[in-house]
Amino acid sequence: MTFYGTSATGAAWIVPKKYVEKVGDDGFKKAPVGAGPYRVVSFTPGVELVMEAFEGYWRKVPAVKRMVFRSMVDETTRAAALKAGDVDIVYLLSGPIAEEIKRTSGLRLAAAKPPGVVFLDLPEQWDPKSPWHDRRVRLAASHALDRNALNQAETLGMSRPTGGLIPRVLEFARAYEPPAYDPAQAKKLLAEAGYPNGFDAGDLTPFPPFFSLAEAIANYLQAVGIRTRVRTMERATFLTAWREHKIKGVIMGLGAPAGNAATRIEVYVTKSGIYSSGVVPEIEDLYQRQARELDRKKREALLYQIQQIMHDRVLHVPIYELAFLWGIGPRVEEACVDHIKGFAYSAPYEDLKLKAGAR
Repeated sequence: MTFYGTSATGAAWIVPKKYVEKVGDDGFKKAPVGAGPYRVVSFTPGVELVMEAFEGYWRKVPAVKRMVFRSMVDETTRAAALKAGDVDIVYLLSGPIAEEIKRTSGLRLAAAKPPGVVFLDLPEQWDPKSPWHDRRVRLAASHALDRNALNQAETLGMSRPTGGLIPRVLEFARAYEPPAYDPAQAKKLLAEAGYPNGFDAGDLTPFPPFFSLAEAIANYLQAVGIRTRVRTMERATFLTAWREHKIKGVIMGLGAPAGNAATRIEVYVTKSGIYSSGVVPEIEDLYQRQARELDRKKREALLYQIQQIMHDRVLHVPIYELAFLWGIGPRVEEACVDHIKGFAYSAPYEDLKLKAGAR
C-alpha cells in the first residue's frame, strides 16, 4: 500500500485505457483524462492550469466549480497577488514575507506538514583527503547550527528541529533529537580533527528556493571556522547536478520522497540511491535483508539498525522537519490544510470551500 496508496510511485494512477491507446502518450499529456474531481480546461506549461469541476465525481460534487493554478516563481509576487485578491491560496512562504502575511488583516497563515527534512549532504566525506571524511568534522557542523533560531527565522517556529534524516511521521522512522547548538564544542571537535583554524569547505549549494536559509547556515558554519560560499542554482539544474554527483562541497538538501523509512533510506544511503554519494556495506546488507523480511517487527528492527548507523556515523546533518507555509485569502472557508497527511498542498480538491457569496 505504500507504493499504491501514496505518491511514492505513480503505479496506482487510473487512466482510461482506450483513450490512451487512441491518442498515445503525447496526446494524453496534451489532453489528459483521469478519474478525479476536476477536468482539464487548458494548460500553459509554466504559466497556468485551468480546471473545472466534474459534476459526476463518485465521492461528491466539488464545491468550487472552477480552479486556476498559476505559476509564480517569486515569493514576493505570490504574496502581493494574495494581498491584492488576485489569488486565494499561495504556497511556499518564508521569513519576513510569511510574517507580513500573518499580520495582514483578512489573511491567514497556515502550515502543512509534508514529510520533508532539510539537511546538509556532505558528499566529500567519502574522500579520505577531505576534512569531511572525519566524523568529528561532520559532528562539529551539526553543533554549529542553532536549529531553533533557523526555524524561527525561516518558518516562524512552525518546523520541528530534528537529528534524524527520516521524519517522525513516516512508518518505521526512528526519532532523534538534534545535537545541541554548541559553537565551543564544534570548535573543539574541529581542533581534535586537526583543523584548529577551521577550513575552506568550498560551495554551499542549497535546494532552491531556500536561499535565505542557506545564507544563515553559512553564517553559523563560518562562526566556528567552516568557511563556505553560497552558490545558487535553478531547481531543475540543481536536482540534475545533485543526482549526477556533480555538486562538491556542502549541499543543503530537502528530502521529501514519499513512502516510509525504507524508501527514504534507499534514496540517500544505498548504492542504488539517486542522491547517495557513498556506500556503507553494513547498511547495504541490512537494507537488502529488510526488503526480504515479511515479519513487520523484524523489518522494523532492521530499519532501526540502519537509522542508528546513519546517526552514529553522522552521514548527514539534519536540520528540521519542514513546515510548508501557506497564505490563505479572505474568500476561502476551507483550504484543506493537512487533510491528507503528508501532502503539502490543498487536498482533496473536492473538499475546498469558498465563503458564502464568494465566486
